[in-house]
Amino acid sequence: MSDNKNHEIEKLIQKAEQPQRIAPKWHEYYRGKIESSLKCSVTSMDDFSIWYTPGVAEPCRMINKDPSLAYKLTNKWNNVAIISDGSRVLGLGDIGPLASMPVMEGKSLLFKYLGGISAFPIVFDTKDAEKIIETAKIISPAFGGINLEDIENPKCFYILDRLREEIDIPVWHDDQQGTASIELAGIINALKIVGKDIENTKFSIIGAGAANVALCRILFKAGAKEKNVVVTDSKGILHKGREDLEKNKKQNPYKWDLACRTNGDEKKLDTEEAIKGTDVMVAAAKPVPGTIKKEWISAMNKDAIVFAVANPVPEIWPWEAKEAGARIVGTGRSDFENQINNSLGFPGIFRGTLDVNAKTITDEMTIAAAYSVAKTAEGKGLREDYIVPTMDEWEVFINEAVAVGLKAIEQGIARIKLSESELRRNAEELIGNSRKQTELQIREGLIKKPPL
Repeated sequence: MSDNKNHEIEKLIQKAEQPQRIAPKWHEYYRGKIESSLKCSVTSMDDFSIWYTPGVAEPCRMINKDPSLAYKLTNKWNNVAIISDGSRVLGLGDIGPLASMPVMEGKSLLFKYLGGISAFPIVFDTKDAEKIIETAKIISPAFGGINLEDIENPKCFYILDRLREEIDIPVWHDDQQGTASIELAGIINALKIVGKDIENTKFSIIGAGAANVALCRILFKAGAKEKNVVVTDSKGILHKGREDLEKNKKQNPYKWDLACRTNGDEKKLDTEEAIKGTDVMVAAAKPVPGTIKKEWISAMNKDAIVFAVANPVPEIWPWEAKEAGARIVGTGRSDFENQINNSLGFPGIFRGTLDVNAKTITDEMTIAAAYSVAKTAEGKGLREDYIVPTMDEWEVFINEAVAVGLKAIEQGIARIKLSESELRRNAEELIGNSRKQTELQIREGLIKKPPL
């Protein structure tokens, strides 16, 4: 390899490592990323007699008689709880609730800035699924939705399923549904560029954690054939002959189900075999470059599509995947092209869900969001280095909100029925106001600019 090429790669690696070098200084400077703020007018101290006692008693009485009025008289409709036990944080693993707080605050920031939603990090000092479920139910009256975050597999599936059954507000696991929706959006547009259709595309799904299990479910509903999908975990390819999977099927029925439904070619070895001869590879495995090797990518079909989405670093550097022959490459990072990251999904998906007071978030709503994301990028002109919008193209979140809200109404799970124009106006106003508020605070010095 030439000295110029080595220098170019070294610069790319330094760029990739820069956010982690800067992050500690910025976090210490601000001492956190979020805080509560007022949304009502206070023109004099006399206003407190309306906002608090004695005036506040009347809204309390009204809600006591009709609980649905909480959606009109409080901010419940726009509050989201971000719940985590810190057992599966990004690529860091089980670091516990306290160490997970910077991630949960970051999630709150994205909810607010990109979706106009008040989201609160609530970390639980327990890994007991039943305690997490019970506590989430206890605090649910204060919220219009719950976002489960960074909870280990397979516990996360069980908690999600139970809460969706037992409380009357939408519960969403972003590591599952959010990641799957944006991956599907990227796949939709990447396949358009290479001229392939989803029904005949062969997929290798590397890693059988929450994100990829959900991706498989969404792919099947979007038209991919089960026999054309092969899934791996840390022990190799999932297949019906894996005695360990069958033995553990009560504890992890989701993985056993995939072993029984996928892998029509009956591959039985390792990740290398799984990737060979496939059109699309999605890896959500180990955040270590080299987890996916260049020669494995070279054995994929022509015009290969590679998504290496582990955070904070991908399983293979994007330039290595390109050198190995991949035509389209995406990662989970914002500092590389084609960011395949759930940050593009959950703010808009929750915006649409909350605006119609939906009772849940269905797979169909998730798929509607994916097609909306894909269409937003397509409208600007697809390229090999542009298959999904970037986070600064804020119209993507508005488009998602509209698509999700309309789908919820169509499915009969919305408490409020709004027209397409009403949904768009709501989303534009709420998201726009959130961005303007932040910009105003920075301009007025209420939020100081970060240190250099």
